[in-house]
Amino acid sequence: MQLKSKSDAQQRADQIGCFQAELEIIEKEDIFSLNDIQRSALATYHENLIQTLSTKFDIDSNKREKQLSLGMKIASFLGALGLAASVFFLFYQFWGKFSTTTQVFILITAPLVGLAATMYAFHKEKTGYFSKLLGLVSFACFVLNLSMFGQIFNITPSANAFLVWAVFAFLLAYASDARLLLAAGIICISAFLSAKTGTWSGCYWIYFGERPENFFPAAFILFAVPFLPHNKFSGFAVIYRVFAMLLFFIPVLILSNWGIISYLDLSKDSIEIIYQIAGFVFSASAIWVGIKKSWPEVINTGNVFFTIFLYTKFYDWWWDWMPKYLFFLVIGLAAILMLLVFKRLRNSAIKKEQEVSV
Repeated sequence: MQLKSKSDAQQRADQIGCFQAELEIIEKEDIFSLNDIQRSALATYHENLIQTLSTKFDIDSNKREKQLSLGMKIASFLGALGLAASVFFLFYQFWGKFSTTTQVFILITAPLVGLAATMYAFHKEKTGYFSKLLGLVSFACFVLNLSMFGQIFNITPSANAFLVWAVFAFLLAYASDARLLLAAGIICISAFLSAKTGTWSGCYWIYFGERPENFFPAAFILFAVPFLPHNKFSGFAVIYRVFAMLLFFIPVLILSNWGIISYLDLSKDSIEIIYQIAGFVFSASAIWVGIKKSWPEVINTGNVFFTIFLYTKFYDWWWDWMPKYLFFLVIGLAAILMLLVFKRLRNSAIKKEQEVSV
């Protein structure tokens, strides 16, 4: 089995732990038992494999190490926020004392130094905590520096700044395998694409958020990105899909209740009906696709928005005239119905897997 990323190695280590626990239960119940030679060979194999994975990928081999890793992730994130804030206030404290040439030199070199430090830390330090910390600080410096350039040379604000920030964030994210930086890059590229969509539709780019449909192109593009190979990067495909679905379903939810802000040249009620139907159809389709492709994040996100659309319609239909106890009774019965449907889908999936295995 060829392992390409830390997440694959961690999954293999977790499988070993589950296997050992299950084997212990099986032997206690006298279902099956290994002889001393087999047990020793298996233990040696697992021990060597765990040691190899720990050396190459720095995985967590037990529960205690996982807890410590979680603490290190939190500390790394807080450290990055602290350093980024420190750089921000340091700039504003002494910025006016520098000449324009010095300011430009600092603005150019700061993100480049940060990028070099991130790459160096990523190759020298296996855990990746310091590289991700430096990457976040570098991105904060880059965003701040580009803003400073605009102030120094009186550059007109443009949506292109989001594109530049996105490129730098993606560069850092893929260089250091940092999901938080990937999320920052996705947010920036989504803002750029949405602003451009708004511009092509005739509005000034700053007001792109006033038309929720501007986010649809970004949503479809981001959802398509994980179809490119992303096996070497832990969790990147999941983040792309979740952000894509949020960028699609949130505007649909808004338009299903406030159709007046849509681009469609129809009556308000017609637009709301169209987007209400679209919300139900696409959220149900997301659940089906998630089950088909074994994408739990797509299933969960589709399930959340299907429930939101359903309960929103319940509120529109019955809240004003139905007694409150009866309204919440309907909500509870609808939840039970959905539970039964998902249980049936789950049993069907299990039965299909069993048939394939046979």
